[in-house]
Amino acid sequence: MSQTLSSTGTRTTTASTDRATTANARSAYTPLAVDVLAPLGGYVLLHSALGLSQVAALGLASVIPAARTVLGLLRERRLNTWAALMLTMNLLGLVLAGVTGDARLMIAKDGLLSGAVGLAVLASVVAGRPLMSGVLMPFLTKGDPLRTAAWERLAGGRAAASRAFRRHERAFSAVWGLALSGECAARVTGAFTLPVSTMAWLSTVFLVAAILVGALVGQAAADPMEKLVRAEAAALPEPAAA
Repeated sequence: MSQTLSSTGTRTTTASTDRATTANARSAYTPLAVDVLAPLGGYVLLHSALGLSQVAALGLASVIPAARTVLGLLRERRLNTWAALMLTMNLLGLVLAGVTGDARLMIAKDGLLSGAVGLAVLASVVAGRPLMSGVLMPFLTKGDPLRTAAWERLAGGRAAASRAFRRHERAFSAVWGLALSGECAARVTGAFTLPVSTMAWLSTVFLVAAILVGALVGQAAADPMEKLVRAEAAALPEPAAA
């Protein structure tokens, strides 16, 4: 009888832990989805799928990052960096949307948008607040409370391995900033030196190449960060059961 009760209790505890982990993971990925994927997906859906003009699609897709930026300033007294960056990109797109009639300028315009993101990421590295950390954190912490606490300790300089962690953290963002800036340079250069028919497909190749470079080279910084997070999480006390 006691073994049955123990087994039932173990299953209940395990199920509760699994539900909590799933909820934490969902909560960890929500900012990424709302601040980055929603504006980008909204623009693609409105412009490409529903046929709205570029100006209208950019304007409507700006509503979410604009609201997130304002709410962050009013309620939390801080700037939501990714929401503000996406808003800036959309506003830059609105300004550049007036460039029509010249295929080369239209190709270069898309490169300028990714270049703006790349430069913002590089600037964040110099400022000591690497932007790509917000994107990477959910993938390394996986919604686990101990891993999240470990990340915060490492990033906040409260752990013994904080210096190494922050070095890798800056390196990860620097890789992505350079990859996106390089994609911008390649696309703008190609837009004015290569045939338009070539750049029509080569632009996509440049973008895919930049993403692959960021992912593959950035992994050299992400892997040590994950190991540091795991080690720091292992040293933290287990949270008290509810």
